[in-house]
Amino acid sequence: MDFKTLTDRLSVSGQISADDLPRIKDAGFRAIICNRPDGEGNDQPTFEEIERSAVELGLEARYLPVTSGMVEDSQADAFGRALNELPGPVLAYCRSGMRSTTLWSLSHAKDMDPTRILATAKAAGYDMGGVVRRIVNGGKTPTDSGDAKFDVVIVGGGAGGISVASSLKSRMRDLNIAVIDPADIHYYQPGWTMVGAGVFDPTTTARTMGSLIPKGVHWIKAAVAAFEPGNNAVILDGCRVVKYDRLIVCPGLKLDWHAVDGLVDTLGKNGVTSNYRYDLAPYTWELVQGLRKGRALFTQPPMPIKCAGAPQKAMYLSGDHWWREEVLGNIDIQFMNAGGVLFGVKDYVPALMDYVRKYDAKLNFFHNLVAIDGPAKKATFAVKEPEQEPRTIEVEFDMIHVCPPQTAPDFIRVSPLSDAAGWVDVDQITLRHKSFDNIWSLGDVMNAPNAKTAAAARMQAPVVAANVTADILGGNPQGAYNGYGSCPLTVERGKIVLAEFGYGGTLMPSFPKWVIDGTRPTRAAWLLKEMLLPPVYWGAMLKGREWMAKPEKITGEGTVSA
Repeated sequence: MDFKTLTDRLSVSGQISADDLPRIKDAGFRAIICNRPDGEGNDQPTFEEIERSAVELGLEARYLPVTSGMVEDSQADAFGRALNELPGPVLAYCRSGMRSTTLWSLSHAKDMDPTRILATAKAAGYDMGGVVRRIVNGGKTPTDSGDAKFDVVIVGGGAGGISVASSLKSRMRDLNIAVIDPADIHYYQPGWTMVGAGVFDPTTTARTMGSLIPKGVHWIKAAVAAFEPGNNAVILDGCRVVKYDRLIVCPGLKLDWHAVDGLVDTLGKNGVTSNYRYDLAPYTWELVQGLRKGRALFTQPPMPIKCAGAPQKAMYLSGDHWWREEVLGNIDIQFMNAGGVLFGVKDYVPALMDYVRKYDAKLNFFHNLVAIDGPAKKATFAVKEPEQEPRTIEVEFDMIHVCPPQTAPDFIRVSPLSDAAGWVDVDQITLRHKSFDNIWSLGDVMNAPNAKTAAAARMQAPVVAANVTADILGGNPQGAYNGYGSCPLTVERGKIVLAEFGYGGTLMPSFPKWVIDGTRPTRAAWLLKEMLLPPVYWGAMLKGREWMAKPEKITGEGTVSA
């Protein structure tokens, strides 16, 4: 018999016997709840037998039987009352623990976030997908689903979602498409590095979501609570249900600011900033301009993160400003990287190292930011260097640029769509889900081993659009994603190392070397980033114009052609 902990107050298990009760008491439990009706199994002791032995040991016992697969709303309410009335901790049991977990999930649906309920149950080994609508509906059985139905539902209105909606519309004008996203504002996030360096005005990186939704595409302004892929349904907050024939999942990823102790309390003050937030990027530039001497830290968390070069871009542009202001010699620049290399594609490292030396930046590998004391201006790092004992160090700073830890969104991690690490599980070539044939994914949320950048989404959107279209027409996948991603590494104001690569770190330059040599810093790459990419994003990518982004074609089993 194994106890599966749900909360400090409640654990669940499969069927117990009277002989198990001493061990249950020794484990610290003070009460038990039986959720299995007597006589359900031939080898099952009656509740009366369990109760008698429990009372002799000083344990309280409660009988709340539930028929398998038939948990009623009133039973969930009774379970919640019992948990409040009984001394804790409590052990609830049934045949496998599933009914007890279901009762707990429904009893807390009014006072706990649905994703937290689903994650807690999943961590204990129980899938609450069968009652997710009831959980989202506050624990009650929905009486009216009010289903809306679309040919294609797209979850996420970011770069991937708007682009794939436009690309689909360009292929099949009559397609009934809905985009689900609760946000009012759509951001051009690649521009925030330039905001943090005083190059872009922040307002140029934001537009209203309504102005970008393609004509003829429905915008459902709501948050997704859960998925029911077996029923071709997306459950929204409030238990509204949206049905689909085909689903595209691209909600981006979650910036986990709370994963660093003390960070949330000090962001935007005490010299703590981040270009990963629209409202904080201007503060980065304010700090850079104001720092004349002292220590500047730039952090990078464990992979994967969006735009893996962004943490060091902030360092280079800051260093360039201090160099131009002739105060660089008074500033101690340190790059605190949880990983073990400066950049994952070795061909670009020599050019980057030239700038590390120019700015006299110290590279600290295997240093992961775990806590910040803003008022004291101290940052704590967990250091796990190879062949050395793990240790913790504290580093003082005058300015710190933080790249937060990043994960898939909570509602993705607890869903049937995710892999073991929480990302949407897709075939890396077709971007089709490995388990559900009518689901595709693109952008930062899926698990293909590519760089998580807007440039990657620009290439992925036409692939997904081509493959969804082919599926609607009854054909095989037509588009192949080669892993392309781009990271314009802003090494100084006016020059960029334009890193372009695909799966396995294969170099995939878009231009001849005489135009832009991506392994070297060039003015041409800077002009591309500053002058050309923003209008390409707003006016081409989000409009379904696939300039330099036509998907490679699958010509046969496992083969691809340009």
